[in-house]
Amino acid sequence: MLNVAESAKQMLKEALAAKTDDPEVTLKLVTNESGRFTLVLGQEKEGDQVVEHEGSKVLLIDGELSVLLEGRTLDCQDSPEGRWLMMSKA
Repeated sequence: MLNVAESAKQMLKEALAAKTDDPEVTLKLVTNESGRFTLVLGQEKEGDQVVEHEGSKVLLIDGELSVLLEGRTLDCQDSPEGRWLMMSKA
C-alpha cells in the first residue's frame, strides 16, 4: 500500500475540486505508455486502494499498482516552479 502524506492529500483534494464536482469521480494514479506515473480522472473499481482526506476520496490506486508501491510515500515538494507531488521510499 502506498502511504500518502497529509500535505499530499490536501494538494490532491484541491486539484480534484478544480477538475470536477462529481462525487463518483476522483483522481486515479496510473502508469502511462512510457511507464511514468500520471493522474487521471476515474471511478473506483473493486480492489483499488482508496485514499481519503476530510471525508472525501482524493486518490485511487489500482490494487496491483498499490502492491508495487508498498513502502513508498507520496508527498509534496516545493520548488521555484511551484509545488509538486513526489514519491519516495519510506
